[in-house]
Amino acid sequence: MGFPERLTIIRKQRKLGFPELAQMIGIHPTQLRRYEKGESQPTLDVIRKLAIALNVPGDMLLFDEDERKPPEDFVLQFESLAQLNAEDKKAIRALIDGMLIRHQAKKLVAQG
Repeated sequence: MGFPERLTIIRKQRKLGFPELAQMIGIHPTQLRRYEKGESQPTLDVIRKLAIALNVPGDMLLFDEDERKPPEDFVLQFESLAQLNAEDKKAIRALIDGMLIRHQAKKLVAQG
């Protein structure tokens, strides 16, 4: 499943229409429809705003569930995250989300 399908599913799960979500992220509803149809690709800033508005991690918009599991060579590190305080966990999540969004953006540009 690609970004357009994931965006559509998550938007509908949140019971948000095009106008409401578009207003939340500061774009025109027509542009949001283009994203969901796969006719246009959002910028990194728009992906970040979508993740915040939909209250999901950025990688949830960009990757399928099986792609969201930690690679085996990172399992121990991810298990150790449970020991960190909330502030440190938040910082690591932001770092990982940023890197994943950057990676996906590079893939989208290469496809475009």
